[in-house]
Amino acid sequence: MSAKWGIAAMVAAAFLVAVGAAAYRERSMNRPLTPQEQRVIVRKGTEQPFTGKFYQHFEKGVYTCRRCGAELFESSSKFRSDCGWPSFDDQIPGHVKWQPDADGMRTEILCANCGAHLGHIFVGERFTEKNTRYCVNSISMGFIPAEQRVRKTDAGTVSNPRSAIPNPQSQERAIFASGCFWGTEYYLQKAPGVISTAVGFTGGHVDHPTYEQVCTGRTGHAESVEVVYDPSKTSYEKLAKLFFETHDFTQLNRQGPDIGTQYRSAIFYLNEEQKQTAERLVQELRKMGYSVKTEVAPAGQFWPAEDYHQDYYKNNGKTPYCHIYRPIFPSVPVEAAHP
Repeated sequence: MSAKWGIAAMVAAAFLVAVGAAAYRERSMNRPLTPQEQRVIVRKGTEQPFTGKFYQHFEKGVYTCRRCGAELFESSSKFRSDCGWPSFDDQIPGHVKWQPDADGMRTEILCANCGAHLGHIFVGERFTEKNTRYCVNSISMGFIPAEQRVRKTDAGTVSNPRSAIPNPQSQERAIFASGCFWGTEYYLQKAPGVISTAVGFTGGHVDHPTYEQVCTGRTGHAESVEVVYDPSKTSYEKLAKLFFETHDFTQLNRQGPDIGTQYRSAIFYLNEEQKQTAERLVQELRKMGYSVKTEVAPAGQFWPAEDYHQDYYKNNGKTPYCHIYRPIFPSVPVEAAHP
């Protein structure tokens, strides 16, 4: 690496990591998820049909997001479709977000508050007059019985604070690549303001790539991390600075012992503002004397990696072998930089 990262800095950085790991208290707006819940809610899996606890459930009340508690569907919108999953013909206005599914054919539905995967939406089946079916995984939801759902009579707002969701646009995405995605995720998922993370592949030319395919270096993908964050609690710039401070961005197509284009340093921007921020930080680093090899490129399709790669270090109780935090930008808070 450059002269600015000498042996003394490495030792100091290792000390900071050790101290930070002991002192850091993870913050999250969401409840912890079981491995089964993570497979559906985070990795966008699907539970087996006819097995969910809410499939034949028709009690009066409101269905909520399992991860953040936001209200999603009134029980009055639920109907029997015999499809194998809970079905609703309407959402609580503004509480469920639609977006094209990664398969290029269906439309995915997510919690507008936290981005949790719920299922898919289908139009034109004529099950009800609204001609719409929200097909939802039971494991993605919770339920509040009608008698527990107390409302204020003066303003008509729900008294349960977790059901009063903010603006559906109160979450944003970022995609970073800095070598082995296990280590990249290790640091980013613990930063204040981060709602969720997922490891996967982007920047390549093969659809639905597997880890084995990407490892050949022939698909063009980079091991990447998709970050969903709350812009009221952090910023894209803070996350991008943390990205730079937790890997060696002066190495080309490698990170530590991992060699290949799949391990390249890259920022995949999602809009013009992210692009400008990334390019400005690269220029700042070059003015500091660093030979920056980080690629700044438009984001393409992000393909989630296999389940066993997700939350790898968290699940295995280990720490990264080729990522380490060392301070570069004075404005990054210490607690955000070394979890």
